[in-house]
Amino acid sequence: MATRPDRIFDTRMQHERTALAWERTSIASMVSGILLARQAREIHVALAAFGILQVLLGAGVLVWAGVRYEQLHGPLRRGENPAHPGAARFVGGTAIAFTGVALVVALLSL
Repeated sequence: MATRPDRIFDTRMQHERTALAWERTSIASMVSGILLARQAREIHVALAAFGILQVLLGAGVLVWAGVRYEQLHGPLRRGENPAHPGAARFVGGTAIAFTGVALVVALLSL
């Protein structure tokens, strides 16, 4: 685990804002997964599994965000680019997939 710096290396605190954004995204994903599972179980129990899967993925992203936050202190002090495009693609893709499932559940519950 990287040690925390003695001085502020980013006066605009971009690193902290990014970590908070990942945390908000994962919490929102977990909440929407709970709502999806709750609504989907009335249609079919198998559809509720998608909501539960979304909650688990959101929890995984929350844990990853905390670990990644700690890992970034060293690269940021060295002036390296801390971007992680693979994670952004993963979260975007799963958000699109689960939104599609939620749309199907909403249409079936009409």
